Amino acid sequence: MNNCESEEIVEAANIAISNLLPTKSRSLYDIAYNRLKKWCAEKNVQVYSENVLLAYFSENAKNYKSSTLWAQYSMVKSCLIIYDNIDISKFPKLIAFFKRTGDGYQAKILTKSEIDRFLSSADDKEFLMIKVRLLLLLACRTDELVNLTVDDIENVGSSLIVKIPNTKRKIPRIFVVTDVGNMLELFRKYLSLRPPHVKHKRLFCTTKQEKCSSQPVGKNTMGKIPSVVASYLKLPDVACYTGHCLRRSSATLLADVGVDITTIQRHAGWKSTTVAEGYVENSIENNTKIANQVLVVSQVYVNTNRLICRSHSTEDVFLHQLRFT
Repeated sequence: MNNCESEEIVEAANIAISNLLPTKSRSLYDIAYNRLKKWCAEKNVQVYSENVLLAYFSENAKNYKSSTLWAQYSMVKSCLIIYDNIDISKFPKLIAFFKRTGDGYQAKILTKSEIDRFLSSADDKEFLMIKVRLLLLLACRTDELVNLTVDDIENVGSSLIVKIPNTKRKIPRIFVVTDVGNMLELFRKYLSLRPPHVKHKRLFCTTKQEKCSSQPVGKNTMGKIPSVVASYLKLPDVACYTGHCLRRSSATLLADVGVDITTIQRHAGWKSTTVAEGYVENSIENNTKIANQVLVVSQVYVNTNRLICRSHSTEDVFLHQLRFT
């Protein structure tokens, strides 16, 4: 303890430090940090150097997917800053390693035509809850949807006003879902199946054979919805339709209709446009639009050149006539 700091100041600082980690997932952060400490103890390592972190995460890369490895890195980074005053985000070789492990990996997206096909063809008896999830195609995180309650949705007849009060960035967000193709009937039908004796207010409950139970849908079930849809549509690489799929799909669909990246960032609650760009899929629909725009520009260029050539030809004929008159 610094001689200039009283015990009262040190205690107040420790309390403040203990509140720096996210309340909901603090236990996960502590597990990740303690796993690193245990590994270091087994290797007789006492300093968290760049080489030590490289060796640790290289070993973990053999057992974890890229997305899981990045999550572990993020939690360890926060804990090392708070508990040990070490900022591993300044380790260039470590950052290069993580970028390399993530090369080529992205969760797949569902296109508008695929979503429409599922909504129109899937049987309500088996897939009603999933249809409602697709109807609320919001750029929300899985836990935000899991905790969505019936009080967070206001039915105003021609549209739904959806409020997300508890977000990762602590900034409430509001979405509006309009009644396109009379799809809001699915939502009303789903609510009508909700048992009156349900004690909780969570929106998503388990449904089967058009009967709704009181058991709320958990995070794992919600995260598997994209793969269930992909399996029903017989799409390839079903395992690549992960929990991030619908979040990325929402951002991509907005980009496809010309919404600027700043608006998409605010819509999904991302910190920056750089993060938002990482979620937007370079989709076939978007590439087709770009190709058509290039084709139009090219055609204009060709037509302009033809006019110039014709102009030059007329001028050349005129000059030729002058020479021989």
